[in-house]
Amino acid sequence: MSIIHAEKLGYDYVQYDEDEGKEPEIVHAVRDVDLKVERGQFIAILGHNGSGKSTLAKHINALLVPTEGTIYIDHMDTRDDDSLWKIRQEAGMVFQNPDNQIVASVVEEDVGFGPENLGVPTDEIWRRVDDSLAKTGMIAYRKHSPNKLSGGQKQRVAIAGVMAMKPKCIVLDEPTAMLDPNGRKEVIKAVRDLNQSEHVTVILITHYMEEVTDADRIFVMDAGELVMEGTPVEIFSQVEKLRKLRLDVPQVTELAYELKNSGVDLPDGILTTDELVHNLCEKEHPIADSRKLEDSLQEDTAKESENQAQPQQEDKTAESGEPGTMALEGKTAGNEEPLNMPREGKTAETGGQESLRLEHVSYVYSTGTAYEITALKDVSLEIPKGQFVGIIGHTGSGKSTLVQHFNGLIRPTSGHVYFNGRDIWEEGYPLRELRFHVGLVFQYPEYQLFETDVIKDVCFGPKNQGLSEEEQMERAREALRQVGIPEGLYEKSPFELSGGQKRRVAIAGVLAMNPDILVLDEPTAGLDPRGREEILSELDQLQKERGITVILVSHSMEDVAQHVDRIIAMNKGEVAFDGTPRQVFSHYKELETMGLAAPQMTYIMHALREHGLHVDVNASTLDEARRAVLQALKEKTA
Repeated sequence: MSIIHAEKLGYDYVQYDEDEGKEPEIVHAVRDVDLKVERGQFIAILGHNGSGKSTLAKHINALLVPTEGTIYIDHMDTRDDDSLWKIRQEAGMVFQNPDNQIVASVVEEDVGFGPENLGVPTDEIWRRVDDSLAKTGMIAYRKHSPNKLSGGQKQRVAIAGVMAMKPKCIVLDEPTAMLDPNGRKEVIKAVRDLNQSEHVTVILITHYMEEVTDADRIFVMDAGELVMEGTPVEIFSQVEKLRKLRLDVPQVTELAYELKNSGVDLPDGILTTDELVHNLCEKEHPIADSRKLEDSLQEDTAKESENQAQPQQEDKTAESGEPGTMALEGKTAGNEEPLNMPREGKTAETGGQESLRLEHVSYVYSTGTAYEITALKDVSLEIPKGQFVGIIGHTGSGKSTLVQHFNGLIRPTSGHVYFNGRDIWEEGYPLRELRFHVGLVFQYPEYQLFETDVIKDVCFGPKNQGLSEEEQMERAREALRQVGIPEGLYEKSPFELSGGQKRRVAIAGVLAMNPDILVLDEPTAGLDPRGREEILSELDQLQKERGITVILVSHSMEDVAQHVDRIIAMNKGEVAFDGTPRQVFSHYKELETMGLAAPQMTYIMHALREHGLHVDVNASTLDEARRAVLQALKEKTA
């Protein structure tokens, strides 16, 4: 029996122009959608930014009502005002940012807020609070203040608050977008447990494909329409179609797809590492086309030779033992590479290319109060000119506090911050000028936008630098070009743009000041897979074209493995690891204890090695893993 049933569902947004006399613009957000969801199912809704996913989700608990067609929730029409209260009891919603849902100062009171508004008797409220906190694993935090919790813990509190209202259906709109790897696992496990133990219908909207490989059904949206529907195997078998829709597939599925295209005998739609291991390690003849496999390896060798012939960034990375880090003696384990880390009390040689240096920096929030928290502890590191650096760490590890020291937004409690050899907190240092050299793009960069149109917004920084109008426009146009914003959008309001476009405009606003260092705090969170890759590739290109230093704070291990030269891993306010991606991710077991993880490719490589295929276990990107598997299969069958 269906709990959600949409028939020819449509919804239009109406955008009014400030200029009088102009006709309002109609945006067809959802068009002609037919779908059914059965009770107790785990359903995933996928789609690029602007595809209509969130608009569809808001119809499930009648936050929106259809412009056309009908949607029934447990046989109740959402357009029926008399059913509205009941519908919202039946269908609860958890949003991307838990801070937008948490209203109380104590966890247990926040969880009880919903039932109290429903008129539930007090004794029953507390019983539901106990039950919901236990089921989401948050019972030990019931007396805590929500603002002292991690992102994953806050999201579980938000889920518990919805569960306490006893809904038959929960809609989660990208609940893990802002979470570290451990937080994502916590939330998805809590949701899956509720689905299985309580038979609550779950509608999960996500851009992380690995989260939905065991869903009952997947719906894919594009331009407001439902364009694909099926089981995970049926959907993820269509790799090229999903790519055209700005989506991707789970990492193991993509690796299997690339291996099959390179001559390996594999079925379509592999969704788990176990499936891949079975097909590669337990089959007697895993190679279907040895000629194709050999050609693929030769192409890889040619590409590698071409890359080696070009100027490399390697002399700037920890792997070379040159600027930025120094080797930590004896730091090896099995197949792991030596890990490079700063030595205590020393900084690395810079060869005249010094850019940013921290010496024994500590920072304490709310000093001398009951809420005193040490965010950074004795951090010493150096970032030479021209590096692409990734900073990773669990929620609350000190990442954002660290990067706010780079341009003087925060003054260290103790220690020193140097830019080009000069202490930025010495008397008379021009902090305003520093912020033109070290540009910071915040976690929600669209919140930095404020002007009436895109070009004016990007001109704001150069204007503050005292440049002429002609120079401002020249800088703004060049920055917008570099981040891929077409000229047709220059005169539009930045608030009319998509999420990905807003991010690009915010980045362009910083680039227009010609900074020496560009710091980005989670710039791709909440973007669809294609949007993430486009922005990161543009940053790659910017770093090469301009020679600027790029510092990327990210919770995506796959993104940092693919794009950065060097990784700094933070844990409890300290630098835990500092080295190349291969070096840092070789310590994936230690990273897991810190609430982090390695890219999925690293786990796949270890699983294959454990089952007898002699692959490079330090391969952490798709290209590295594909090449490692092809080489190992070639040797195995030689």
